[in-house]
Amino acid sequence: MLATRLMAVGDIRTLEVPKPVPGPGDLLVQVEAAGICGTDRHLFRGEFPSSPGTTLGHEFSGIIVDGATAELPLGTRVTCDPNHWCGHCDQCRRGRVNLCTGNIATGLGRDGGFAEYCAFPAMRAHKLPDTLNALHGAFCEPLACTLHGMDMGAAKPGERILIIGGGVIGLLAVQLAHLAGGEVMLLTRNTSKQQLGKSLGADIAVGTDAQMRAHWPDGADLVVECAGVAATVTMAPGLARTGGRVVVLGVLPSGEQVNIEPFDLLFREVQMHFSFLNPFTHERAARLIAEEKIVVAPLVSRTISLHEAAGAIASPAPDGEVRAIIVPHR
Repeated sequence: MLATRLMAVGDIRTLEVPKPVPGPGDLLVQVEAAGICGTDRHLFRGEFPSSPGTTLGHEFSGIIVDGATAELPLGTRVTCDPNHWCGHCDQCRRGRVNLCTGNIATGLGRDGGFAEYCAFPAMRAHKLPDTLNALHGAFCEPLACTLHGMDMGAAKPGERILIIGGGVIGLLAVQLAHLAGGEVMLLTRNTSKQQLGKSLGADIAVGTDAQMRAHWPDGADLVVECAGVAATVTMAPGLARTGGRVVVLGVLPSGEQVNIEPFDLLFREVQMHFSFLNPFTHERAARLIAEEKIVVAPLVSRTISLHEAAGAIASPAPDGEVRAIIVPHR
């Protein structure tokens, strides 16, 4: 079968590999759709830890073709929660499974979904409806991560919620903030993403922090940084109102640093949180997408084949792109 593998930093290839054989407790799925995440580009550039020779792809869904169980019969469409924690370490015992020291993530530590077939633990599978658009299952993982960050932010009805970044995480966060009953502003320089954000629930869309301040001079109750850029992480605390909250969802390259003024955070008692992975949120994400309470169709910018995958990951995302989806069997 074909698979797209990261052989080493800066070396990604689509090549013929053996079809995986599911081990005990594993499912084998025929991959229908897999999203290219910013993390995949970080992996390619060596800015995020990975295992050389691994098939990438941690945002995917597919149809069970082997390893079926009574709860997950053959032909069931499922989404993969890529994170498989150990259950025994101190963090797992504390319920902080996203911080598990032995986590083996599908698409990072074991072969993932940029392939025609993928094997992963059945306990990490979540059912999706047969009627769901095959492309939409690939959004469950990023939505699950966004849910964790929004849970941390604890948005309340009537609060002013600023979402920084118009990528897939930002546009999912816009929808969750809207569902929470907030007054939602999207901050992104890209005008097409501003319009998309407004169609998905943003009350206001702006391109600069100065424009944000013109609307909300006192700042936002909750600021959610989704861009993963040093400049926006640095900016975020200053856009929170006194007594406000900041959640950083964006992923910066390993080793990158930002300037933050602790005195300002202290004097204004601004809470700052960092959100990592998707602890116990994947099932909720699958249900929100299955019930179309979160809209993902407009987030599909293009679909590509596995033959095009390596080039797409090795290149910056085109301007205005939200999510490219790999369709392995087209």
